[in-house]
Amino acid sequence: MANKMLYPQNTLTRQVVDLSGMWKFSFDFEDKGEERGYQNGLKDYIDMPVPSSFNDFFTDKKSKEYLGDVWYEQTFYADKSWKNKDVDIRFFGCLIKATVWVNGIKLHYHNNGFIPFSVNINDVINYDKINTIVVKLNNILDNTTLPCGEYKVLKDGRKICTPYFDFFNYGGLIRPVKLVITPKDSIIDITLNHELTKQGSITHYDVSHIGRGQVYAEVYDQQGNKVAFSNGTSGELEILNTKLWEVRNAYLYHFVFKVIEGNNVLDEYYLDCGIRTVNVEGNRILINNKAVYFKGFGKHEDADFTGRGYNLAVAKRDFELMKWCGANSFRTSHYPYSEEILQLAEKEGFLVIDELAAVGMLKSTRNAVDAANKNLKVESFFEQDIVKNITINNHLEAVRELVQRDKNYACVVMWSLFNEPDAASSDDCIPYFEKVFNLCKELDVQKRPRSFAHIIASNPKHSKVSYLCDVIMLNRYYGWYLMGGAELEDAMIALDAELSEWDKIGKPVMFTEYGTDNYLGLTKIPAVMWTENYQVEYLEKYHEVFDRHDSIMGEQVWNFADFQTTEGIIRADGNKKGIFTRDRRPKMAAFELRRRWLSLPNDYKRK
Repeated sequence: MANKMLYPQNTLTRQVVDLSGMWKFSFDFEDKGEERGYQNGLKDYIDMPVPSSFNDFFTDKKSKEYLGDVWYEQTFYADKSWKNKDVDIRFFGCLIKATVWVNGIKLHYHNNGFIPFSVNINDVINYDKINTIVVKLNNILDNTTLPCGEYKVLKDGRKICTPYFDFFNYGGLIRPVKLVITPKDSIIDITLNHELTKQGSITHYDVSHIGRGQVYAEVYDQQGNKVAFSNGTSGELEILNTKLWEVRNAYLYHFVFKVIEGNNVLDEYYLDCGIRTVNVEGNRILINNKAVYFKGFGKHEDADFTGRGYNLAVAKRDFELMKWCGANSFRTSHYPYSEEILQLAEKEGFLVIDELAAVGMLKSTRNAVDAANKNLKVESFFEQDIVKNITINNHLEAVRELVQRDKNYACVVMWSLFNEPDAASSDDCIPYFEKVFNLCKELDVQKRPRSFAHIIASNPKHSKVSYLCDVIMLNRYYGWYLMGGAELEDAMIALDAELSEWDKIGKPVMFTEYGTDNYLGLTKIPAVMWTENYQVEYLEKYHEVFDRHDSIMGEQVWNFADFQTTEGIIRADGNKKGIFTRDRRPKMAAFELRRRWLSLPNDYKRK
């Protein structure tokens, strides 16, 4: 049956049962779980919170760094009233590969860990009884997974991750798991596309549903007044005097979709979303036909104890801190974030660059340094046969799932289809990128801008695929990995020179990463690398350069908060480029960004 991507909700016709809580959990150190019958139930286990990453709960390195299969088990009671309904289990995020059994029967395999999937269980439920869900997860990376990486085997047989990226390879059921009970005659998918008119707006809608009944669509304003109505599986909803979703000033309309037969409501589903348009003209990004300047962060879903696990309290605190800084945007680096974060962004009016987990497509285990080396000579990632034949299909499926999940959010205004890929060493990347970019454009009816985050080797002279981008997104570390410390002034000259070349292309340019590592409380006069005041000086100088270039339409600092990485000689318990610490205490740079961003209007550089 169809993968039901609509966010689960309780309505007149729908029911959601949250399975979050303590699950049974077991490592599979010998890779013999199926042979030993784990799929039928775990005999030797510990308790594990869901949602969370499993890694940071343990006090031994063998468990924290574990790479391979892990098993989860949970039970639920199936009410006999569900017999005439569709019952699905929806997994919101499973790292990285997931195989699902219910009552010992294998039902599904999914390999895109940051995107939800649903499993229909109608044929295997025992009604009026306890049912058992078993999930096998695997967090091993290779050149076909998103993200990409490698692993090595130690003398004692343990596997450890050697990723092609600079964040920790967490594992586990990182997001909620829920039972979703829907009518047999139900809405499967909804697609919205908005058009501004002199009188207000027209929302073009398309509804996919199965079974009987006629589709009806209604729109209500925030006072509960019905402002538009239509019927049919597709149509137009005209709203007069529309209150638009604006940057940091969100207005959400309540869309109601029903399937009705006679006097009976067979199914209903709600969408609370904003009405806005997004497009690119020349070197400007336009929201509702007005230029907007992006101020904000690259981020991570990363926190103490829960790792990459969903944590609504942390998300709420992050939004409050971003608002305090004067930010209006963030990028979901380097994977799709939980839907609840997008729902917060929708309500708060934040612009979101929605990024796939296509990170690590630069074959290097020193990616944090090598990505900033403009003279780096590497084996082309995209010339590998396995990438051309397998990775591309996984990537395209990830595009399909991301667009299907996030297509109706007003806050999602741009797609980032890769982070720091090898886009300069070989022409082999061209057909790969074209397939990804073309599919994204085909699927997204709102035609949001598409881009990818460029490493320094992907510059105006050497990038093979920048022509595909509607907006140029740059990750640059002049003054840190390149020409740092005493060379900072020369670094700014080099930065200025590169931007002059990008200016000639005539597209909007955004900085999606720039920053320095630093420690809270470490200062020195004169400033030196790793001090807080060096980070402030670095940011001030970057901003002076940005202000001189008309094509620069956004600045997203790397990173919002310190985050966990694989251990190494350039990482002291994680990446310390945060404007806030991992527990969200502000560094000096937070006050500098607040000073700057509160002084810059959202339409800074408007023409």
